[in-house]
Amino acid sequence: MKLVDDLFEMNGGYVLNFSDRTMGIFFLEELDVDIDDPAYRDNGPSKAKRLRCFLNKVDLGTAVKTLKVLWKYREAVRQSQGREDWVVNAEGQFLSLINRLEGKPEGAGRTNPPPKPALDVQRIAGLKSKLLELSSLAPQPRGYAFEAWLKDAFDCFGLEAREPFRHRGEQIDGSFVLQGETYLVEAKWQSELTGAADLHAFHGKLEQKAAWARGLFVSNSGFTADGLAAFGRGKRVICMDGLDLFDALDRQLPLNHVLERKVRRAAESGLPFERVRDLFA
Repeated sequence: MKLVDDLFEMNGGYVLNFSDRTMGIFFLEELDVDIDDPAYRDNGPSKAKRLRCFLNKVDLGTAVKTLKVLWKYREAVRQSQGREDWVVNAEGQFLSLINRLEGKPEGAGRTNPPPKPALDVQRIAGLKSKLLELSSLAPQPRGYAFEAWLKDAFDCFGLEAREPFRHRGEQIDGSFVLQGETYLVEAKWQSELTGAADLHAFHGKLEQKAAWARGLFVSNSGFTADGLAAFGRGKRVICMDGLDLFDALDRQLPLNHVLERKVRRAAESGLPFERVRDLFA
């Protein structure tokens, strides 16, 4: 709740730039909720006290939906005002809070012990250090170590990672589950940029699998612009490079949210690659 107070400027009894009237309209139109209901005035009538009471009384799904809607409004207002964020790593902290809340077992009551935080700062720092250390390895052991590192990174954010496996002579560098969808992984750490041939080869593997299989191609060195253009739009593959991985860890952005945003952008644009620093500007 301390983080919620800071994110939505609730420490003085206010909530962002809402008046009593506009907050009532917002909750009614966006959430179909009467925030002026006396049931949410247990601790007082101020906007902040009513919101805190509401978040503590409603079910977990409603609380998460409310926070997401408020965050969207917060960012729209902040950006329209050209205002610098007043909370350090606000988006990373907010997404980690959502991870913690959504990570509760189904049906768990509010009296249950809190779940383990989704943002393990020490583990993330360790992943970042190991990623930098991989560059000192020889090419072949570095490739295997990179595959193992990716599994650790996926596991850190609850993505149910599976280790590399071979099927009828075909090497798959691992898999993970995101939003109920299975993604196969292709991982490369080489000196040259990855071109269209490797992307097409990986997409060919996907086409031999179930129709719902998707893919993540991770190239530490990055991708050629011509290769991405030749690979084209509308494929079942999203791409990440080493800078994406480092930016996500350095900014403490949960990897599951990074991938979700890449998937959404790919669905909107048809393009397989968008940098993390542009997705989380």
